[in-house]
Amino acid sequence: MPILAKEPDRFPNDLIASDQAKLSRWWLLYTKSRQEKQLMRQLRELQVPHYGPQIEQRRRAPNGRIRTSYVPLFNNYVFLCGDDESRYQSICTGCVQKATEITDVEPLIYDLTQISELVDIGVPLSVEGRLQPGQQVRVKNGPFAGFEGVVIRRDQETRLLVSVRFMDQGVSVKLDDCQLEPLGSAPEPQGSDA
Repeated sequence: MPILAKEPDRFPNDLIASDQAKLSRWWLLYTKSRQEKQLMRQLRELQVPHYGPQIEQRRRAPNGRIRTSYVPLFNNYVFLCGDDESRYQSICTGCVQKATEITDVEPLIYDLTQISELVDIGVPLSVEGRLQPGQQVRVKNGPFAGFEGVVIRRDQETRLLVSVRFMDQGVSVKLDDCQLEPLGSAPEPQGSDA
């Protein structure tokens, strides 16, 4: 049983897929420590479009019970979609330390769409703080078919890194090598006619 029920991580619910997301300005809000949810509550009340992905986190309490909570995927960050007035309203909440405009919106929308879909699938995600050089790949099959990212290897695992380029952060999910194909490669032949 969760400590608190999951709160919405975006406003409006269809923000990332909307025309508004593609046509508006975006801001990366750096919040005060542990103020992400408070900021999003206030932005929802003000009806300011925003997105702050959250994931389920389970921990065993000292008494042995499993406690579930919903925590921000990217600590201290919330994405805001709007004009200077929206940015001003967010700063007036008292939760924001810094607001930086994101000038290249198209890649941001692509990255946020992938992050949102991974969160919605509900698989365990690991936050990756620094992007590491590696092979650009696309997932060929399984529930992640079509996702693109960079392969990173860690502790005898193959992990697909889906990044938010602007932040130099991302999330990773464990996959098998056979599920991945390098981007830009020719498709493998399906069979021979001989």
